[in-house]
Amino acid sequence: MDRVKESDTVILFDPEKGKKYFLNLSLTKGEFNTEKGKLELSTLVGLPYGSTVKTHKGFEYVLLPCSLYEFIMYKLNRLTQIVYPKDAAFILLRLDVKPGDLVVESGIGSGALTAVFAQAVGPNGKVVSYEKREEFIKNALSNLRKLGLDGRVEVKHRDAGEGFDEKDADAVFLDLREPWLYIDKAYQALKTGRFLGILVPTANQVIETLKKLKELPFMDVEVCEILLRKYKTVPERFRPEDRMPAHTAYLIFARKLPEGVKVEW
Repeated sequence: MDRVKESDTVILFDPEKGKKYFLNLSLTKGEFNTEKGKLELSTLVGLPYGSTVKTHKGFEYVLLPCSLYEFIMYKLNRLTQIVYPKDAAFILLRLDVKPGDLVVESGIGSGALTAVFAQAVGPNGKVVSYEKREEFIKNALSNLRKLGLDGRVEVKHRDAGEGFDEKDADAVFLDLREPWLYIDKAYQALKTGRFLGILVPTANQVIETLKKLKELPFMDVEVCEILLRKYKTVPERFRPEDRMPAHTAYLIFARKLPEGVKVEW
C-alpha cells in the first residue's frame, strides 16, 4: 500500500463539495485551513493513500495521490507554453519510450514533457535536456522535484546547436523555434531505427522541417495534430462540452535509417 512521503504532492478531496485541494508537503508547512476547520499537514506523512482525515471540526477529507496529469494541468508552475497531456501521451507512444531508455530533448520549457519522459523511462532510464535559458532550467527542475522525478533528469545548460553529447539515444525530441537547424545534430545523437519527434505551432515551421528531413536518411515521416473532444458527464444531457481543446501544435515524427540510405517519401 502506497503511503504519503514528505516530498509528495497530495490531494485533499472534499466529497461534499466535490472539490480537490492540491498540496505539496515539502513546500506547504503548518496547517491546511478552510471554513471546515484546520488540519496539521505533518500528520499526513506516513498515512496510506485513500485514508479519510478529519479537521478539528470533524469534517472529512479523502487523502489521494496527485497524478502526473493533474500536476501538469493544475499545479505546474509555467513560464512557457507547455506540451499538453493530449499531445504528450501520443508523443510518448510514437517515440516508443520504454523503461530504461535514454531520451534526449532540446527545449525544457516548464518541464511538462520532461516529466512525462522521466516517469516513462523509470528509475533505470534517463532524460537529458538541453536548455540555454537559465530561468527555464530553474523552474523546470523545481517542478520535477515536486514530482520526485528530478533524479532521472540531467540538464545541460547550453544550446543544442553546439551538438548533443549523446550518440546512442533511444529517442530525441525537439521543441524549438527553428528545429530544422538542429535535425543534423539530432540524427547523430539517435540510435539507428529509433525515432525523432518535433513539435512546432505553425504550418510554415512544418514545411521547413520537412524540407530538412528530406535531406537525411529518415523514413516513416508523419505530421499530425491531436484534437481532444470531452463530453458532459450528466446522463440527462450527454453531449460534447461547449469548448474543445483543438489545435495546440503540429507533431512531426521520423525514424532514423543508416547513413547513405536513400529513401523516397
